[in-house]
Amino acid sequence: MKRYIGCDLGGTNLRAAVVDVETGHVLFQQSVPTLAREGHDAVMQRMADLFLAMIETAGLVTENIGGIGIGVPGVLDLEKGETLFLPNLPGTWPHVPLRDVLQQKTRLPVALLNDVRSITFGEWRFGAGQGVDTVAVLAIGTGIGGGLVINGQLHLGIGGTAGELGHMVIDFNGPRCGCGNYGCLEAFASGPAIAAMGMKAVAQGLTTKIGELCAYDLNAITPALIAEAALKGDEIACEIYQQAGFYLGVAASSLCASVSPRRIIVTGGVAHAGRLLLDPMEKTMRERVHIMPVEQVEIVPGRLGDHAGVIGAACWAAKRLG
Repeated sequence: MKRYIGCDLGGTNLRAAVVDVETGHVLFQQSVPTLAREGHDAVMQRMADLFLAMIETAGLVTENIGGIGIGVPGVLDLEKGETLFLPNLPGTWPHVPLRDVLQQKTRLPVALLNDVRSITFGEWRFGAGQGVDTVAVLAIGTGIGGGLVINGQLHLGIGGTAGELGHMVIDFNGPRCGCGNYGCLEAFASGPAIAAMGMKAVAQGLTTKIGELCAYDLNAITPALIAEAALKGDEIACEIYQQAGFYLGVAASSLCASVSPRRIIVTGGVAHAGRLLLDPMEKTMRERVHIMPVEQVEIVPGRLGDHAGVIGAACWAAKRLG
């Protein structure tokens, strides 16, 4: 049995798992707070302690583990094994030698990968992308991350930066995105963008259940709350998801034209809205694509849930280190 550790370096929690990379099964998992404000040295020590404690608790020894894969939320230098820019972690981690430090502390080989590329690899190997050669993944949460598998290979591009699908421009006159550009998909269809549409509707005094569900506390409006209102038949809430789905469909149509994916997988917290989001997305994509067989492209929800990142990171480590 080939066992590797997969880790998701999150802004709030460090999640790690021992994974059988031949079946995709999570054999053992553990999570601890990241406590990112303590700085990168403290976080790296916490990661090493977590991996070693987990191996012991699982009744294994380091010799049973082939290596460690880490999904990292930001820009990496894959060759040097360094973090370059992690926007959601204090200090942003410029030129932190994450790979080498963890190899030294654990005595195990380490491979790094962007966190959403890890999710992409996991979903392709053992989730919603199984059995097809070309997939695109959109992970919709606080931002919109992405990833591409093209002709059976995880597409990395220059320094592992390929697949930032949330930063496709869908309106060149659009609002400023957190990345510094204007009109990115993320500025229109991420969790905060959807919540902002709900806040605006309530603030304008439109007739909607969204206000009632949050006792008119605008800060309590979330994509999940808007989805709840939509499922109760609220017209404004339905329109918000129609709008977000439309923007995602515009992005999907560009993906069809550029990489011709057989499946587009939608995952992340906002994807819990299910068909509220996927139906308008699919409708828009099918209406707008005329230069390839769009009827053969499926839009599906992710299958691995919270395990996708750790499974993908472990499988990536097996591929790179095995």
